[in-house]
Amino acid sequence: MAGEPQADCLFCKIVSKEVPATVVRETETTLAFRDINPQAPTHVLVIPKVHYPDAASLAKAEPQIAADILREAGAVAADEEIDGTGFRVIFNTGAGAGQTVFHAHAHILGGRGFNWPPG
Repeated sequence: MAGEPQADCLFCKIVSKEVPATVVRETETTLAFRDINPQAPTHVLVIPKVHYPDAASLAKAEPQIAADILREAGAVAADEEIDGTGFRVIFNTGAGAGQTVFHAHAHILGGRGFNWPPG
């Protein structure tokens, strides 16, 4: 059922503390932790504590939690001291866009320059 923890979801297991992660921030609705395969000097994931397969389904069902993710993205950037130099927030939605864990999440990347268009 949408919004409920999924037994086979890695990020649900991180939320429930079954799988360890290097947590950098936590709120009532979100969890932020370091990516295990960083693509930039700063690479943090911000996830909702509720399970939705992607950003689009989360935004449709729980717009306030989607907003919480964006607010936390800014807080992570400030905590990591990349807010002044620039950072990227990425929501991959679907396998064709590079999503590999089907639990909505935002990548916060910074600490180096980025090209446009992304790639």
